[in-house]
Amino acid sequence: MTREDIIQKFKSLKVWKRGNKIAPHKPLLVLYAIGKLRRGENRLIPYTEIAEKLTELLREFGTDQSKPRPHYPFWRLREDKVWKVTNANLIGQTPKGDAHITDLKHHKASGGFREVIADHLQNDSSLALEISENMLDHFRSSIHEDISQAVGIEYPFHTLNRQKRDPNFRENVLRAYEYKCAVCGFDVKLQHQPVALEAAHILPREKGGPDTEENGLALCSLHHKLFDRGVFTLSAKLEILVSEYANGSTGFGKWLMRFHGKKINPPQSQMYYPRINFIDRHFREEFKGPYREKT
Repeated sequence: MTREDIIQKFKSLKVWKRGNKIAPHKPLLVLYAIGKLRRGENRLIPYTEIAEKLTELLREFGTDQSKPRPHYPFWRLREDKVWKVTNANLIGQTPKGDAHITDLKHHKASGGFREVIADHLQNDSSLALEISENMLDHFRSSIHEDISQAVGIEYPFHTLNRQKRDPNFRENVLRAYEYKCAVCGFDVKLQHQPVALEAAHILPREKGGPDTEENGLALCSLHHKLFDRGVFTLSAKLEILVSEYANGSTGFGKWLMRFHGKKINPPQSQMYYPRINFIDRHFREEFKGPYREKT
C-alpha cells in the first residue's frame, strides 16, 4: 500500500451525515489513534480505553448532546479498510451491523490501524500530519489547536493545501462592527490597531460559510472561542443565548451570563446584519443547547 493509497483511504472515510450535520466520531477516533502512534504507543488500543477517551472527546468537541456511542466508530472503521479489531469473529452484531458492547468488553477487543498503515504513520511524520489535517477539516478551524492538544498531536501544521480565507474578511467585519466586540464591546487598540479582536464566521467555512460581513461577527478572542465551541448562540432577534451546559465560577457571570438574553452590539448598517439562515445553522448545528431561560 503506497502513501497516496493511504491518504485516499482516509479522505474517503464514510462519515455519517444528515443534512449539514456531520458526526465527528470517526475523525476524532482517527486523531486519537494517530496521537498514540506518534507518541510511540501500541498500535492496538483496548476498546475500554477508547470508550472512555472517545466519550470525553465527543462530549467536548461533538456537535450535539446526543449519546456519544464510541462503539460505533470503533467497529465501523473496519469497513473503511483502515482499522482492525481483535477477536472480531467473536463479537455479536445488531441487525444494523453494529457490535454488541458487552461482547467488545467480554472478549477484551482492541482496535487499531492496519499494520501497514500504522507503519507508514509511525515512520512518516508528514503523512501523519496530512491525515490529521484532513480529519480536523471536519471541525471549525478555530478549535483545531484544542483538538490537537486533546489527542496529543503536534500543532500547528504547515502544509500548503489548506483553503485560504479572504484576507479582507477580518478588516471588513471589524469595520462593520465599528471595531468592537459584538457581545461585550471590547475595543482595545495598540496605537491604532485593534488587539485581540477577531472576525468570527457564523456558519463555518468548513460548511460552506462565505467570507462576507453577513456571515461574520466581530468578537474578542474570548467570545470568539465561546461562540465557536457552541457555548452561546444567537436568536433570530440577535439575542445572545447561553447554553444550559455552560457553567463556572470566576468570570462565568461577568463574561457570559450577564449578556444572556441581551442583543448584540449591531453592525453600523443593516446590510451587514447577520443573515438569518446562517444564525439558524449555528443554532442547529454548532450550539450545545438547549439554552437557558431568559430572565
